[in-house]
Amino acid sequence: MEDPVAPGVGSSSANSNGNGGGKGKQAAPKGREAFRSQRRESEGSVDCPTLEFEYGDADGHAAELSELYSYTENLEFTTNRRCFEEDFKTQVQGKEWLELEEDAQKAYVMGLLDRLEVVSRERRLKVARAVLYLAQGTFGECDSEVDVLHWSRYNCFLLYQMGTFSAFLELLHMEIDNSQACSSALRKPAISIADSTELRVLLSVMYLLVENIRLERETDSCRWRTARETFRTELSFSMHNEEPFALLLFSMVTKFCSGLSPHFPIKKVLLLLWKVVMFTLGGFERLQVLKVQKRAELGLPPLAEDSIQVVKSMRAASPPSYTLDLGESQLAPPPSKLRGRRGSRRQLLTKQDSLDIYNERDLFKTEEPATEEEEDSAGDGERTLDGELDLLEQDPLVPPPPSQASLSAERVAFPKGLPWAPKVRQKDIEHFLEMSRNKFIGFTLGQDTDTLVGLPRPIHESVKTLKQHKYISIADVQIKNEEDLEKCPMSLGEEVVPETPCEILYQGMLYSLPQYMIALLKILLAAAPTSKAKTDSINILADVLPEEMPITVLQSMKLGIDVNRHKEIIVKSISALLLLLLKHFKLNHIYQFEYVSQHLVFANCIPLILKFFNQNILSYITAKNSISILDYPCCTIQDLPELTTESLEAGDNNQFCWRNLFSCINLLRLLNKLTKWKHSRTMMLVVFKSAPILKRALKVKQAMLQLYVLKLLKIQTKYLGRQWRKSNMKTMSAIYQKVRHRMNDDWAYGNDIDARPWDFQAEECTLRANIEAFNSRRYDKPQDSEFSPVDNCLQSVLGQRLDLPEDFHYSYELWLEREVFSQPICWEELLQSH
Repeated sequence: MEDPVAPGVGSSSANSNGNGGGKGKQAAPKGREAFRSQRRESEGSVDCPTLEFEYGDADGHAAELSELYSYTENLEFTTNRRCFEEDFKTQVQGKEWLELEEDAQKAYVMGLLDRLEVVSRERRLKVARAVLYLAQGTFGECDSEVDVLHWSRYNCFLLYQMGTFSAFLELLHMEIDNSQACSSALRKPAISIADSTELRVLLSVMYLLVENIRLERETDSCRWRTARETFRTELSFSMHNEEPFALLLFSMVTKFCSGLSPHFPIKKVLLLLWKVVMFTLGGFERLQVLKVQKRAELGLPPLAEDSIQVVKSMRAASPPSYTLDLGESQLAPPPSKLRGRRGSRRQLLTKQDSLDIYNERDLFKTEEPATEEEEDSAGDGERTLDGELDLLEQDPLVPPPPSQASLSAERVAFPKGLPWAPKVRQKDIEHFLEMSRNKFIGFTLGQDTDTLVGLPRPIHESVKTLKQHKYISIADVQIKNEEDLEKCPMSLGEEVVPETPCEILYQGMLYSLPQYMIALLKILLAAAPTSKAKTDSINILADVLPEEMPITVLQSMKLGIDVNRHKEIIVKSISALLLLLLKHFKLNHIYQFEYVSQHLVFANCIPLILKFFNQNILSYITAKNSISILDYPCCTIQDLPELTTESLEAGDNNQFCWRNLFSCINLLRLLNKLTKWKHSRTMMLVVFKSAPILKRALKVKQAMLQLYVLKLLKIQTKYLGRQWRKSNMKTMSAIYQKVRHRMNDDWAYGNDIDARPWDFQAEECTLRANIEAFNSRRYDKPQDSEFSPVDNCLQSVLGQRLDLPEDFHYSYELWLEREVFSQPICWEELLQSH
């Protein structure tokens, strides 16, 4: 894979040099004006408003369907309608589709599927277009967009029940193996949308079936619910000795990236692959249900928090206007206020004391897995190196040293703002006791966390508090079980692995998984807005470029919007697909997750995501690369207007682009999953100077996005040095306030024992050895294993049935003569050898 350029700070440093205007309420002294000016310089624009964004599995139903089509394809809606009407008139006289009874509709669909089985490629395409028109909602007979979406869903259930998906799957196999189309595309200097016509029609029908049937509504009939479960099973498991459908789409991705099939419509392939994985394995809500079930099966305490729900209830932080004086005093404290700083430190310690009280009294001790989405957000602006104050996370406290009454009030009020119950790992308790025993009694007891003899009373209380917040994740149990199976393969016997859709998908992906990950990241690199056009990069625009390039300025503008939209949709589908795969594999088995993660890291996923964020993220999130009148289903109801500047700019009035914000959050979550508890990968964040890149993303006032940025800053803080921490105290404050607390994690001080650089390479190698041992034990099962039982019973051995060749009885006597009677037996040698 092409190595992404290491995203350094370079010209686009953490502090933008724009001169956007910040607004003040009244005239202020020079110090306050200087503070505002400094803040304006760091933000580069007016304050971003709080974004009302709700994170979920996918966008609205209409939006997800509209993203299947590029604007270049809009003329084909009319072609699909014409193909259907020509065929329908020959079969049904004097009626329209919506006027038919259900039995008549089924009969017509059966006829369509029969007419698909013709030799003529052209006739087959016309019939496939007629089926696509039905899946698109027979929009020629509808009056509104709601009607189009309703009939699209109705027709998709009808088409599926008549066997349309299986028929189109056979046609897809034929098109994938069509060597003539591949060689024709390879010979062309420029590939256009015309080279993928058949594939686009087939993939569009399959996508509409998956997306419409996947959508659950309370009004669905029992028959539709049954059809949905049948379809999910059909896509999840190997049918008729074929691989699961997702593996076929993965193979299309690798063929496209290898250059063997450059005409594949890759956007449609990726969208369909993402939706198939979401449909078969489940989305985020399904993941939460599976997590609860898995913890119950393993005998672990139930979850006290649903991470995404907790994050949804949070708001993006904003700067309180009444704390400006506090900001100035901290920005440039006069000599007379130096004593106040000491008081502030005392106040901070008091806060910590109140936090400890809260931790002891916390009723929610056990919660969700250690690497799940568990935090909230902070600040909307950057903190400059000379200590610029961003007040967005500041508690409304009075700057002077507080009185006793205010302290007692703070003790009560402060802990209520903590969004998460703290967590402690078993390893943390062991490390704390090891240090305490070495200090007080001079020797250690290994992993014993119960014996506290000889330790002072405060240590007893500390251990008690740590154990109250101890969290055992599913991954911890799985790693322990794997160690036991490796140590005692004979006594524990063979592991029983449930044949879940996730397990079957992993087994199918296992041996080609490195190629799949490299292919996805290659496409992601080509679609990233920060990537430069290179001659050796793959062409992802084959299914958006028209046969004839635009000749007017307006046509060029429309194509430019279409190309940018096309890239955004590709980024959205890849980021969501990778995140779903990692989360499901992690729940299924931790080493499956680690295997995928390692190959993503080896394929330079970490610098690639940082390269993606090394842009003006606020501009990317608010980009308007869409033309609402050309979106499906709007474009099927209204006549397409003549191209004008006004019609191109007549987009939605949303304050942000849903898919781009969704993509950014997914990529940040992906980066968190790759780096959490992995010190070698955390060092990659440091080496690639990710801190200023990530800090710029805090300008976006959206709680979930800010949360994952703060998580990524937290894990590398100990490596950034004292000066960075000193200059970014507001970022540190935001992390303390918004991210889950690890009770004895001194991430903010840089003296963690895990910060030793010489352990990094060994850590990654050990992990790789564990993954290989897991894959070998579970999936490489040789016939002649050294642990295979030996049958020593003569009667049993002679009584075994052997499969002999069909013609063996013809040469039986000859075989006896050659192999038995003519071979001398020396019994003395046999006795001596034993």
